[in-house]
Amino acid sequence: MFKFVAIFALVAYTSASPIVATPYGLAAPVGVAPVGYGYSKVVAAPAVVKTVEFDANPNYSFTYSVNDASTGDVKSQSESRNGDVVTGQYSFIEADGTRRIVDYTASDANGFNAVVRKEGAVAKVVAPIAKVIAPVAAAYHAPIYHAPIAAPVIAKPFYG
Repeated sequence: MFKFVAIFALVAYTSASPIVATPYGLAAPVGVAPVGYGYSKVVAAPAVVKTVEFDANPNYSFTYSVNDASTGDVKSQSESRNGDVVTGQYSFIEADGTRRIVDYTASDANGFNAVVRKEGAVAKVVAPIAKVIAPVAAAYHAPIYHAPIAAPVIAKPFYG
């Protein structure tokens, strides 16, 4: 009974005591700015007008190529634009050693068209190594011999 009274007293004390938060450090002093009762005129910022130059016949062309002997990365691309017609070509070496060449054109009238062709092996292709693996002989376990099961022995209770 004493335990219950002690527990209830502890619960009553903790629920009735105020929770006081202690600060971690000193706070900066509070500053108060005077209230300004003036009239400020609202002025809209001037509108920024940008002029975009329109090129009725846009033209560009670029070319790049990569030939990295350490990684075997060999590819090239060239593209040019004359008005609304884009023409280009790119090529690269595939894993089997052939070179894939793609010639493409794109225009509003015909859409995107590409012609893909392959050329013979350019890079050396390593021939696969043929390994002959001997078949594994199947192994069988001998059958497990089980002794005949004896009849269960029932012991009579001893009421000594």
